[in-house]
Amino acid sequence: MSGWQWVAVGLVMLLGLFGVLIPGIPGPLIVWAGVLWWAMTEQTALAWAVLIGATVVLLLNQAVKWLLPTRDLRAAGAPYRTLFLAGTTGIVGFFVVPVIGGPLGAVGGLYALERARLGSHGDAWASVRTVMRAIGLSVLIELFACLLVVGAWAGAAIAG
Repeated sequence: MSGWQWVAVGLVMLLGLFGVLIPGIPGPLIVWAGVLWWAMTEQTALAWAVLIGATVVLLLNQAVKWLLPTRDLRAAGAPYRTLFLAGTTGIVGFFVVPVIGGPLGAVGGLYALERARLGSHGDAWASVRTVMRAIGLSVLIELFACLLVVGAWAGAAIAG
């Protein structure tokens, strides 16, 4: 696989990660398509194993999402920009502190942004709880599943 293809696959997966945070963009499908593209190009046993694992993780993610309440951004009260930036801190957190940094970064980023917007600890914490009840758990699970897939791809790409 040439260098530009590595970059292109990585950018597709990054688009998929941000797609989780933007309503209407099928983030998990884009991440899976990136893994499929890589596996079709590499055609090694490791690449196929990562593709199979990614498929299982993302299908389980979809099943879990159907069991959770639907997303209602209006009931949450936080602006879309705050939710997007909190998700971005979750993505950064995943790579700074592997795996557990994703949820910690997302919730911590949401709290920091709400604290700056609302001004007090009590109001910010109440807003974080409301957002997490309304949409946070669903988005966090989807983002975590996509981050696991991207992490597996990155590990396999480095190892291979």
